[in-house]
Amino acid sequence: MQSKQNSARPAVLLLDDGTVFYGKSAGAIGTTTGEIAFNTGMTGYQEIFTDPSYFGQMLVMAAAHIGNYGVHPDEIESESVKISGMICKKFSDTYSRPGAETSLQEYFERDGVVAICDVDTRALIRHIRHKGAMNAIISSETTDVESLKSKLKEAPSMEGLELSSKVTCKEAYEMGDSTADFRVAVLDLGVKKNILRCLLERNCSLKVFPMNTTFAEMEAWNPDGYMLSNGPGDPKAMTNTVALVKEIIDSDKPVFGICLGHQVISLAKGLTTEKMFNGHRGINHPVKNIETGKGEITSQNHGFQVTKESAEAHPEVEITHLHVNDGSLAGIRLLNRPVFCVQYHPESSPGPHDSRYLFDQFISALSTAGSPVEA
Repeated sequence: MQSKQNSARPAVLLLDDGTVFYGKSAGAIGTTTGEIAFNTGMTGYQEIFTDPSYFGQMLVMAAAHIGNYGVHPDEIESESVKISGMICKKFSDTYSRPGAETSLQEYFERDGVVAICDVDTRALIRHIRHKGAMNAIISSETTDVESLKSKLKEAPSMEGLELSSKVTCKEAYEMGDSTADFRVAVLDLGVKKNILRCLLERNCSLKVFPMNTTFAEMEAWNPDGYMLSNGPGDPKAMTNTVALVKEIIDSDKPVFGICLGHQVISLAKGLTTEKMFNGHRGINHPVKNIETGKGEITSQNHGFQVTKESAEAHPEVEITHLHVNDGSLAGIRLLNRPVFCVQYHPESSPGPHDSRYLFDQFISALSTAGSPVEA
């Protein structure tokens, strides 16, 4: 039987700098825009596509084959695909994995995700590495580049864009055993399910709160500590969230921040953030723990970062982790509060489990609330 991809209609990818790539359609038929980014992970495409931190982004996959092991019901980080579009070399609409429940093609069609395949992704990634992050448009409806240029101009810049409100939960919900040892309030800025799983595995009862929750509402649940989640968009645009996080920090309860959570903690303490020329997205990023001297291979997904200079200059901040490749800030803790955070994803999924000790560190802080947190 002829594969659907063998008869796929033409599709086009247009970058904001005018560069054009032609290929074949995959996923839903349509037109989509977003900031183009690339992920260097060789596995875990389903977890990547459902990661809320990717909301508003068009993703180039460095792995040569995408869709080949189908879609598994347990390998999701949220209830729907969050990327705005996908670009790959080889797209498989068939699969042979016994545990898969459907194909990636059907999954994308279900969620209306437009994709393009048969693209020279090595050339595309090299181009983005050289030119930096930019908006792009994919279309399988038309290959008229001039008309697509007009549509692309309407796409908003990621810088200054608040996106967490698009992916946060609509109302608070509880998870886990209510008699568990620890009660953790989770501020959902776009939380990955595996963060919640890692806390549940460590005997925590959770209540997940929408990003527009007040501090009084969270405190009314009487949590032992706070988890500030990952999420999409520019942290500078989240002034209300930064104000909320200031109150959370001042509660003197243990706080653990991941990715966007790390950025809003930093902003709450007066540090600065900036848009990266190219973000860190993949499952093989080396990070050094400054205190132990040990290296960790980490999962990362961020296009903004906290400046190392602002952390070095702050008397209440200690740098705990650095990215080995470029020396950028990867983790901090506060010297006068039981608060720590990292720029990467210790829950992984996908990725190695080198950094899961950070959840144990958080549990240790909960069990000795009020004492300094050790890195």
